Amino acid sequence: MKRALLVIDMLVDFLEEGGALFCGKEAVKIIPFVQRKIKEVRADGGIVIYICDAHQKDDLEFKLFPQHCIEGTNGAQIIKELKSANEDIVVKKKRFSGFFRTPLEDILKECSIDRVEVVGVCTSICVMDTVADLRNRDYPVTVYGEAVADFDPEAHHFALKRMEKIYGAVVKLHS
Repeated sequence: MKRALLVIDMLVDFLEEGGALFCGKEAVKIIPFVQRKIKEVRADGGIVIYICDAHQKDDLEFKLFPQHCIEGTNGAQIIKELKSANEDIVVKKKRFSGFFRTPLEDILKECSIDRVEVVGVCTSICVMDTVADLRNRDYPVTVYGEAVADFDPEAHHFALKRMEKIYGAVVKLHS
């Protein structure tokens, strides 16, 4: 049994200024912590799974948000600071949760994962929905407050509170 680190939507469109849904300077500040957490998990024998938005140009999500992370474009790429190692797994998703119509559940089972840690953006959308689905599958989950961000500070704080109080995730604000 081992742990997995889910690195959610650490993509150019969310984390680089000028990106289609740039989450702001607060989001950029989480990158060094995410880098350290990736190294720590790898060194501990855990697995790193990048959960990545990968939309089609006509995705219905674009009725709610501007076009972003179009599959095959630069905006849908993992930021250069976190380039995936060969042993890391990339799961492409079309909706908020990393589980919706993806192989994530099978990957976690096949790798005998017994606990999951979560970092990334956006706290109130893809992070929170993925954590909900992890908890619905009874995985112990830790969310690092220093390693999640949102373009809406109020929604960010609400999501952290909800993941802790409603979903039962451990939310570590400072490690």
